[in-house]
Amino acid sequence: MIAPRDEMPLVQFEGGEVSAFDPGWLTRRLVHAAEKAGYPQWWLAEHVSASVSNYLRYRFVGNVLTAPRLADTVNSVLQVIGYAEVASHFDAGPPPARISLLELAKKAGSGYELAFFELLARSMQQLLATRAAYFELYDLELCVKELRARKIWARDCQALREEIITYLRDQLAIAAHPVTFSVF
Repeated sequence: MIAPRDEMPLVQFEGGEVSAFDPGWLTRRLVHAAEKAGYPQWWLAEHVSASVSNYLRYRFVGNVLTAPRLADTVNSVLQVIGYAEVASHFDAGPPPARISLLELAKKAGSGYELAFFELLARSMQQLLATRAAYFELYDLELCVKELRARKIWARDCQALREEIITYLRDQLAIAAHPVTFSVF
């Protein structure tokens, strides 16, 4: 495994999966831990994530960081700032599975919404088969503009955006295991 010297280390999760460190992912994990600890709108998640990111960028020696070591680092920061209850709920967990909606839209081609939904269904089925409990679907706005062949957002874009979100909710409602997802 190789990680560029001036970049963030790779994170090795239990089971051997390796992923690039993503501060946004860490922020979302912190928000989730804070919600479990009783802080539904915890404003410090981004600050803690930035602090851990700076430590990893400038002080961490090595190219690979294990998930338990990452959790220890995060827990240390949370303890120091007086949020031990958030630390007790923090779980590094595996990185989320990610689907680029824009890539699916490009594969389907402009104006081919039915092909897009078919590709999306296949991607979702593949993720659900891996028993992924959390995943992210990103580039929603760009996807909609690609499918509508628009450069700027229009009223029909909003309708398609809502249709995609409803479709995702419907697909996940029939999953055989509990699933959470984010769309952005």
